[in-house]
Amino acid sequence: MSARMPLKNMIIGAVIMGFFVSVGTALVALTWQLTAERIAENQRQALLRGLNQLIAPSTYNNAPEEDLIQVSDPLLGNGSQAVYRARQDGVPVALALRATAPDGYAGNIELLIGIRYDGQLTGVRVLQHRETPGLGDAIDERRNDWILGFVGRSLDNPPEARWLVKKDGGDFDQFTGATITPRAVVRAVQRALHYYHNHREALFAPLSPVVEE
Repeated sequence: MSARMPLKNMIIGAVIMGFFVSVGTALVALTWQLTAERIAENQRQALLRGLNQLIAPSTYNNAPEEDLIQVSDPLLGNGSQAVYRARQDGVPVALALRATAPDGYAGNIELLIGIRYDGQLTGVRVLQHRETPGLGDAIDERRNDWILGFVGRSLDNPPEARWLVKKDGGDFDQFTGATITPRAVVRAVQRALHYYHNHREALFAPLSPVVEE
């Protein structure tokens, strides 16, 4: 009798544990269902705020967050990158494309780069980085206005040879004690402009309509 009691207790314990696991899983699934739509909307609004920092809402009347394509090219970094296109009555106005600077001091620096149809930069924002606090993190516009210096730049402004930080003989400031980070961002933005110059018409090509059978 006593030998069977531990087995009985183990079975009861397993049943109780299974019950609580099932209840916990159900609660997590219910919570996700209730919050997924809200999270998606919050993400959409955050994206729109970022896009509207780079492309003035008064200049377009489409929905750039929906007029979206994915592209891949070594000039933009590894992997697929999103491109959001802004149009006024169907006419291309500007786009915001994601790009990666792979040579930051602490790793990849993820960027969102706004480019007008004529190839002029509307701005650059840092989406994600792991640069050193107090030094390399000055690329974040919330900490420093350095990133705003890209507004109005293009492949011709400055000339090709001066798309460098000042320490390397270029036109862009570096940070005291931190040159690698701004150097990486400047290079990434220049590469993105070259990519845009090479593929502008394809980047603004209308989305293919969905054919329903």
